[in-house]
Amino acid sequence: MTRKQILALAAMKPADMAAQLAADYDVTADIAAAASAEIVLTNGAVGISKAQMDQLPALQLIAVNGVGVDAVDLAEAKRRGIAVTTTPDVLSLAVAELALGLALATGRRIAEGDRFVRAGSWADGGKLALGQSVLEGRAGILGYGRIGRRLADLLRGMGMQVFYTARAEKAGTPDTFEADPVALAESCDVLFVTATGGPDTRGLVDADVLQALGPRGILVNVARGPVVDTPALAAALAAGTIAGAGLDVFDDEPQVPDALLNAPNTVLTPHIASATENARRAMATLVLKNITAYTAGQPLPSKYEG
Repeated sequence: MTRKQILALAAMKPADMAAQLAADYDVTADIAAAASAEIVLTNGAVGISKAQMDQLPALQLIAVNGVGVDAVDLAEAKRRGIAVTTTPDVLSLAVAELALGLALATGRRIAEGDRFVRAGSWADGGKLALGQSVLEGRAGILGYGRIGRRLADLLRGMGMQVFYTARAEKAGTPDTFEADPVALAESCDVLFVTATGGPDTRGLVDADVLQALGPRGILVNVARGPVVDTPALAAALAAGTIAGAGLDVFDDEPQVPDALLNAPNTVLTPHIASATENARRAMATLVLKNITAYTAGQPLPSKYEG
């Protein structure tokens, strides 16, 4: 039987999962050789454009290894009747863990302390500035989807009061709803950004939100870089408008603005929120399940509905 062709715009990882995919399908990374491809494998950063879809007349399924779809032309996929799948839930804990870690690293000066020791400053009698408690404060979560709710569970379990902002108030949650980002920032000491990317959330965390967060406030972004107004954030960090920021995502990755690189009150990581062995294997497994279901003519386990 002829194997279905898959265009891999992003590599499947880990290696044994890639080998399994290659054993069952005709996988190519060359779009020019993929005219018969019914399936595209991509990720949240790479996505797929209309121009690429134009080169794939047989395309029926876009399998995204991740939860971000802002780089996927969803309108064009919908117009063409192309299904889109993502890998929700299986990475929520990993992302929530990193968000909490960034908050702790920023508030308690963990990364700064590491640099302080390695530079010999401690041995030379230097004193590291005091940090601030994170878990004694109040948490705000901007974006109360799967990741936001998983993070809320962690924070609540550590004794934090949790506030959130979403498109609508959620029933059955113990957390407190705030109608807009400014009100949310006013209510919390640590503002976690877990909102989806895209035009609707671009610049959602702006100068007004940062002003409301205040001089003891910490911003953590594990969503998408453009959700935060980067120039406004850089200005707020420099002026002491907020205490600090823990950032895993940026506007033009892997490029990071000098204003953030040089700020002493930032903790920066290279978009690693889902980068645990367990999460990545679970994500790849769900990608394979979606592809297998499509091939068998069965319902897709995690179809993106928008």
